Amino acid sequence: MSAASSSSSSGTTPIWLPVLVLLIAMTSIQGGAALAKTLFSDVGATGITALRLAFGTVILCVIFKPWRLQFSRQQITPLLLYGLALGGMNYSFYLALRTIPLGVGVALEFTGPLALALAGSRRPQDFLWVVLALAGLWFLLPLSKDISGVDPEGAMLAVLAGVFWAVYILAGKRAGAHHGPATVAMGSLIASVIFVPVGLVFAHSGIWSLSIIPVALAIAVLSSALPYSLEMVALTRLPAKTFGTLMSLEPAMAAMSGMLFLGEVLSPMQWLGLLAIILASAGSTLTLRPSKQKIVRVGK
Repeated sequence: MSAASSSSSSGTTPIWLPVLVLLIAMTSIQGGAALAKTLFSDVGATGITALRLAFGTVILCVIFKPWRLQFSRQQITPLLLYGLALGGMNYSFYLALRTIPLGVGVALEFTGPLALALAGSRRPQDFLWVVLALAGLWFLLPLSKDISGVDPEGAMLAVLAGVFWAVYILAGKRAGAHHGPATVAMGSLIASVIFVPVGLVFAHSGIWSLSIIPVALAIAVLSSALPYSLEMVALTRLPAKTFGTLMSLEPAMAAMSGMLFLGEVLSPMQWLGLLAIILASAGSTLTLRPSKQKIVRVGK
């Protein structure tokens, strides 16, 4: 689709504007993750998870008012799974960031939705994306003595976050069939009921300091409220393929955020793994059949 045709399909909005909005959203998400990681020594990864979920849920509930929603019996189970997956995704992702770089963590997490997108594919070009994704995993995961610099436990936790992300997508499609984005608020509420108490139990003592509250609010805004709202704006103004392809850049943006704000430096092998996963994600998005072009995500 050309810029002109895309503009005409979304009123007078030029194509570069929603692209810019989406890039700002991704920058916000990764900036929030970097800010969260700076507090690990004071609050702990579990404490950050609790604070981010708690404040993020409050913000989402104020915006979407989930108590007004009505869910059928058939939607209850998917909704519960959706909330559990949302909480598990955030919990395992922050635990992973204790020992692995932000860019590596996001890349490994991306393998969850990527595997879901490629599941059941039989076309020749899909095989290429599978090979690229596996190559990326080989370069990022500590699978042999020749691959160093990535903590095995942290890597497995990031992959687990990707599994939760895949469950989140599947359950979210069913749970949010009639309520759309407002379902995220309900899912976040369910996740908070379970994972906020768990996070507080295992948090460091610094979590009870009042000085943490403004930073926790900033993390919730940067990681949830702001990027989610911006992504909804971009999604309504961009073709699904364009949206998905741009989102494939997120691991690279995470790596840059880690370098700028956390002083994290990736090895050439890790950059190669990162690039392979980005290409696999972008390629699988660009070659999706029209019936499968549905983008579902949540801020990290």
